[in-house]
Amino acid sequence: MSTAPGTVEEAGRRHRVVVIGSGFGGLTATKALKNAPVDVTMIARTQHHLFQPLLYQVATGILSEGEIAPATRRILRNQRNAEVLLGDVVEINLAGRYVVAELLGQRYQTAYDSLIVAAGAGQSYFGNDHFAEFAPGMKTIDDALEVRGRILGAFELAERFSDPAIREKLLTFTVIGAGPTGVELAGQIAELAAQTMKGAFRHIDSTQARVILLDSGPAVLRPMGANLGNKAQARLQKMGVEIQLGAKVVDVDRGGLTVRDADGSTRRIESACKVWSAGVSASPLGKQIAEQAGTEVDRSGRVVVLPDLTVAGHPNVFVIGDMASVPGVPGMAQAAIQGAKYAARAIKAELKAAKPTARELFHYAVREPFHYAVREPFRYFDKGSMATVSRFSAVAKVGALELRGFVAWLAWLLLHLVYLVGFRSKMTTVISWTTTFLTMNRGQLTITGRQALAQHHIARYHMERPTQPDAVVEAA
Repeated sequence: MSTAPGTVEEAGRRHRVVVIGSGFGGLTATKALKNAPVDVTMIARTQHHLFQPLLYQVATGILSEGEIAPATRRILRNQRNAEVLLGDVVEINLAGRYVVAELLGQRYQTAYDSLIVAAGAGQSYFGNDHFAEFAPGMKTIDDALEVRGRILGAFELAERFSDPAIREKLLTFTVIGAGPTGVELAGQIAELAAQTMKGAFRHIDSTQARVILLDSGPAVLRPMGANLGNKAQARLQKMGVEIQLGAKVVDVDRGGLTVRDADGSTRRIESACKVWSAGVSASPLGKQIAEQAGTEVDRSGRVVVLPDLTVAGHPNVFVIGDMASVPGVPGMAQAAIQGAKYAARAIKAELKAAKPTARELFHYAVREPFHYAVREPFRYFDKGSMATVSRFSAVAKVGALELRGFVAWLAWLLLHLVYLVGFRSKMTTVISWTTTFLTMNRGQLTITGRQALAQHHIARYHMERPTQPDAVVEAA
């Protein structure tokens, strides 16, 4: 077991910080430790930093995946105390202070002195994971490319069929979940059908496509309040989006979905293209941490953490972002960013405090080698929330201030541009936005068959892949 920084045994070796995840929390934490006397190892299952709030624009042909997902190694190339390892973390051992990650069937082990867990969250189907084959979520680049393939593929198939019933099914697009992602996606599918694809086909009229937004709750954008939710709903309905509230999806298959309404009756919606944005579930690593620390996870799989974002009995293990259950703190990018900065400050402060004097070194034989300082609790500053509804229209809530329409849309653009990583990404995004919003031409409408059938190919790969014995190697 590793000893704490500042002890005689630690002399000659720098403090090792392992960061799990390359999202907002993981990347922010790594960058915040740039000038600290530590060695940082970021372990992530993808080699890019994904700007998840713009995934729906990749799915609807506005942006390319490269514009919202720059390579993590490029971002951190000038940070000499950081290294990036690709792999899916499968084990966190709190007692042994190491993590195990897997890459292409090979496992490797990385030791840590401090650990920052920012593995994020995935799509939740509320126990119906088989829905994923027919209704992909919107959490990864693969998801966005698959959704784009399915949306545009539905138009292409409808062009080839003369049967009215089949055409209607192909031109019915359903989005499950009326949160920000669902609202943004439904609005962009409606604009894609009504404007971008208008006149592009000879046998179908794309403007006749149906876009249906379903939610089991009573309102659109519930966290933003009734006023903004109603404004967003009215704007979507004006665009032709059918909004069905109190409609719980109870089954999904290749040809459509089954809905149970508030009165208990069920009905069928025939729809070839379906997208799921109804819920999230934290990384399963959360449950693993909670079991070892003797704490709990909430119903979304988030770890119940202490006020300083650590887990009980392990003051060197921080859990942040979508993986942390903190009262009053939403699962948003800002929460991950602020949590990451807090964890980095705590690590740096304790390293500074732990630097021993000569007198302290003399007394190490008779005193506890290291004591973690009493930390100020993490305090989240709510910077508000916002969602785009259509071109030139958005809603935003910052404290008691509520904005809607063009002003909110402009604020949305500027804020997201600020948080995009890299000058090139910012410039190409501005160009893509300008072209799309002024002319309604979209530059990313190319699809492939594999994108449209990604879930099928992945499932077949896992069934056919031979089982390989695990190999554990020590990370360099």
